[in-house]
Amino acid sequence: MYQNRMKIIRREKGITLTEIANKTGISIGYLSHLEKGTRKNPSIEIMDKIAKVLDKSVSEVFFTE
Repeated sequence: MYQNRMKIIRREKGITLTEIANKTGISIGYLSHLEKGTRKNPSIEIMDKIAKVLDKSVSEVFFTE
């Protein structure tokens, strides 16, 4: 089941949206929408880029176990 934990993990690691945007090439606006839940179902490529920056698996960031 899709459950975005990006914001929780990002804050735990002390990473800003700007840092993720700079490292992934994804806009801050899009990242913000993902965190707020106003955008859902990102592509696997987007999820993979974000997960790598957060040093987590895609499942840990975007899906319930």
